[in-house]
Amino acid sequence: MSLIHITDIEAAINHWRARSPADAGAALASELIVLAEVYARMVYQHRDEIAEGDMPAEAMFAWLEWYDTTMDTPCIAICSTSQGDATCKGCGRTFGEVQNWLELGPVQKRAVWRRITMQGTALRFTRYKERAGR
Repeated sequence: MSLIHITDIEAAINHWRARSPADAGAALASELIVLAEVYARMVYQHRDEIAEGDMPAEAMFAWLEWYDTTMDTPCIAICSTSQGDATCKGCGRTFGEVQNWLELGPVQKRAVWRRITMQGTALRFTRYKERAGR
C-alpha cells in the first residue's frame, strides 16, 4: 500500500497557494480546497500518512499536479550501486530502487525521497566542496 505523507500534502497546498492566490473575495482555488480538506482530516485524526486509495480523486489530481513540479530522481550521477553497494552513496536509494525507479509511481517515489531526505546521509545532501574533500 502506497502512503502519502502529510508533509507532501503541505507542500502541494503551498504550491497551489503560490500558484493561485486567493482573490479579493478570499475565494480559494478548488485544488487548494480539496487538499486542505484532506490535510485537515489528517490533522484531526492525528495521522501523518494517508493511503493513496483514500485520497479523493480531486485531491489526488491536485497532488499529482504539484508532484509534476518536483524533481523526479535523486540521482547525482555518483552511483555506487553499479559497483556493488546495496545502497547508493550518491543518492541514498537502494539497489532495487535505482533499478526499478522508472516503474515506481509518484507516491512510491515520494516515499523514497522522504526516506533519503530524513536519513540525510547520501552525498546528494552535501555541497560539492564537501564531496571533493572526501
